[in-house]
Amino acid sequence: MASSEHQSSPERVVIIGGGPGGYESALVAAQLGADVTVVDSDGIGGSAVLTDCVPSKTLIATAEVMTEVADAAELGVTFLDSEGDVASKVKVDLAKVNARVLRLAADQSADIARRLEREGVKVVSGRGRLVASHAGSHTVAVTAADGSEQTVEADAVLVATGAAPRTLPSAQPDGEHILTWEQVYDLTEEPEKLIVVGSGVTGAEFASAYLALGIDVTLVSSRDRVLPGEDADASAVLEDVSKRRGMNVLSKSRMESVTRDGDTVTVTLTDGRSVTGSHCILALGSIPNTADLGLEEAGVRVDDGGFIKVDKVSRTSARGVYAAGDCTGVLMLASVAAMQGRIAMWHFLGDAVAPLDLRKVSSNVFTAPEIATVGCSQKAVDDGEIIAEVVMLKLSGNPRAKMQGVRDGFVKLFCRPGTGTVVGGVVVGPRASELIHPVSIAVAEALTADQVAQVFTVYPSMSGSIAEAARRLHNV
Repeated sequence: MASSEHQSSPERVVIIGGGPGGYESALVAAQLGADVTVVDSDGIGGSAVLTDCVPSKTLIATAEVMTEVADAAELGVTFLDSEGDVASKVKVDLAKVNARVLRLAADQSADIARRLEREGVKVVSGRGRLVASHAGSHTVAVTAADGSEQTVEADAVLVATGAAPRTLPSAQPDGEHILTWEQVYDLTEEPEKLIVVGSGVTGAEFASAYLALGIDVTLVSSRDRVLPGEDADASAVLEDVSKRRGMNVLSKSRMESVTRDGDTVTVTLTDGRSVTGSHCILALGSIPNTADLGLEEAGVRVDDGGFIKVDKVSRTSARGVYAAGDCTGVLMLASVAAMQGRIAMWHFLGDAVAPLDLRKVSSNVFTAPEIATVGCSQKAVDDGEIIAEVVMLKLSGNPRAKMQGVRDGFVKLFCRPGTGTVVGGVVVGPRASELIHPVSIAVAEALTADQVAQVFTVYPSMSGSIAEAARRLHNV
């Protein structure tokens, strides 16, 4: 029998950052027997759990209820006040909403921390930095909040430090009336008039949510349409619904500056116009948290924007150094960050691994209505990058949608002519994030439209429109 002295010691993995890319990779590495340390400075769960994804979607959940209440009269539901008269208004208590948002975020963070502890993952509080890398061995220095420092040795390092809201010298947040999306949860009173600058996913989601909460919203978009990176048909539906519900959308309007005078915020546009309100949310994109991490000294390449360059198994240019999540700029989704982190650990620890395939990533914009996508896009088809047949069905013809008073939205499927293989899809409507899943399975498993069409769906159901769209792609 071999003595314990000759047994190989476990691989040492240090993960810098406790967000989805960090904690998910830690769980995989622990499962595969590694000695795992997570170095975290912002709280387990990272911005996704504490200041971004979980809080924003919790806020949006409240907004969804408000939207349903606003449409209830069409279904024959009437709200009465305490005296039995028809209620003229439903009001939201933003202080209570935000308190719940922050409580749920903290609870989720604590749940993840407990899971890491149960799996034997060590968590060190502080800011991590690569200080030495040689011959497959790495040293990470950790600076705690009190300034004390310790070092942790590693056979592999995963950098998962995320990204932060982008600001401009001419548009500086003050945390009170000019806000980044991480600061909105400190609001205790409703904004009288809210200006959202930026019409990408973050801007569109907050504009849609606050509109549903009964707040006067102006959306400033530098592009010709809201959500310029999404399906054009989907963007058109969202913009039409938003305007119909009272949102003021300023297209082709580039922000020059945001200033505050007392309780008034002024957004000045490059064409000389200006918009005033009580509050402004800056949704100007993200910048990676990659400064002062010792990356250059370790031989880790970053691009001109500061994003870490990685391959499809999350390797950087330095041996034994991996990266995952928003700091890589690959695709800023929590699900992608988590998968990048898992792939990194599977690769380093010798488990079965498949490279990251962005064609199989499903994503969702949590507006009202939601917009979910997977696989190839309409733009790729229109530009000739991929040959595909397209079918689009409006949800207004779906029996379940009619029952629920849903008039807006559609299902769109893309499939290869000849083979009939489903290569993409778009769903616009309530809970599109749930409806996209069968399309995601079809894309990931290379199912044909006929195979999708022949699967039973519940009648009546929204998912019936997915099967119907697939039936219309028969023999293409």
